Amino acid sequence: MQVKIHKSYRDIVSVCDSNLLGKIFEEGERQLDVRESFYEGDEVFEKELLEIMKSFSCEDATFNIVGENSVKCALNAGIITQEGIKEIQGIRFALGLM
Repeated sequence: MQVKIHKSYRDIVSVCDSNLLGKIFEEGERQLDVRESFYEGDEVFEKELLEIMKSFSCEDATFNIVGENSVKCALNAGIITQEGIKEIQGIRFALGLM
């Protein structure tokens, strides 16, 4: 999985499954653009990603999460709920605001 931290007045943690990087998914008028400039960062495994997510969940952070593995990790970290998960072309994604 890829994780990238965007520093601003509120940190933005972008996370995606590596195999989705650079792809665009469309369904009707909705679009999910897994842009490399936003999502490409450090390649991490689940354990490290869990630690990062838990750490940033204690701060004033926003999470953008795309992909089955990334969403599952965010659920395990407790930063999103099942109700907050959406899909476009079968690709799961979620946003979290802490």
